[in-house]
Amino acid sequence: MKLKTMLLTTAAFGLAAPALAQDDPIELTFVSWGGAYQNSQIKAYAEPYMEMNPNVSIIWDESSADAVTKLRAMDEAGNLTWDLVDVVAADAMRLCDEGLAMVIDADTMLAPAPDGTPASEDFGDLMVSECFIPQIVYSTTFGYRGDLLETAPTQVCDIFDTETFPGRRALEKRPIANMEWALICDGVPIDEVYDVLETEDGVARAFAKLDTIKDDVVWWSAGAETPQLLADGEVVIGSTYNGRLFSAIEEQGQPIEMLWDWQMFDLDGWIVPAGLDEDRLAVVMDFLYFATDTQRLADQAKYISYGPARASSAPLVGQHAELGIDMAPHMPTDPANAQNTFLFNYDWWASYRDDLDAQFQAWLLQ
Repeated sequence: MKLKTMLLTTAAFGLAAPALAQDDPIELTFVSWGGAYQNSQIKAYAEPYMEMNPNVSIIWDESSADAVTKLRAMDEAGNLTWDLVDVVAADAMRLCDEGLAMVIDADTMLAPAPDGTPASEDFGDLMVSECFIPQIVYSTTFGYRGDLLETAPTQVCDIFDTETFPGRRALEKRPIANMEWALICDGVPIDEVYDVLETEDGVARAFAKLDTIKDDVVWWSAGAETPQLLADGEVVIGSTYNGRLFSAIEEQGQPIEMLWDWQMFDLDGWIVPAGLDEDRLAVVMDFLYFATDTQRLADQAKYISYGPARASSAPLVGQHAELGIDMAPHMPTDPANAQNTFLFNYDWWASYRDDLDAQFQAWLLQ
């Protein structure tokens, strides 16, 4: 699809057509998470798109974990250098509320399903914000080294049992997931976790539980760290994104096993930064129309074990592009893996994230 063809597409969005000629080069900066996930995006739709549009080149910035902070700083400085940003749903909500992400009309800006179902219906309840374009359902869960433990862990609360399961643990250096697991393992019923966490006593209770293993924790910031720590034997159990563990186990052959108990479901997807000039916005929206259609989201599942966000994509999920193994059993949504799941509360974290981030960083320094 050359830029000339894109004039037709962007006109449907009510956007001005690009002033660029068909062969004018354009370089876009996309922001993602690095590692196996970013590679799945590159293989499933960035490379095919650039092949169809040889004048477009994409540079990747691996700053998604800090997207909110950095977009706020760019807005303050009046210097927007990103064109498309991959974020978790709660961060999309925050950016949307602050006017830093563009509102998306899914049914005019995104492709319908092959049978004509509008995009908004195909994505359904996963469109949790008017600025958010879902890509995948993933989970934060645990990998462990059964060969380094006398007893294999069977439940998430085993991470707090350093006597039965001795050794270092890896946990993410932010409150999300850690606070919920701490309360669950301190006896709070699943349906009361966020009510408890909304109180000062509840926050203190979560930190008190985390205090019991704080000296045994290696804190990670990038999803690739835990698989490497496990592979090196520096930790015996650690949390990370299920797709990272899949890559380490199936693609790299590392001696790591999965613990799915109380895996935390979350959504990841795109936001378009508010304030792009018309030429760049037209190209970004054309890319999104292509990259979030039914086939492209199904194609992404050939490279990583995350469930595609479109209902119409799920039946198209097949085998790994290189290994030839069926991907469905490796998805967090597979019934065998989803016996105990915890649904991340996007609205709650969008409201409380800044405050709990500050408290969590202060607790780490104590």
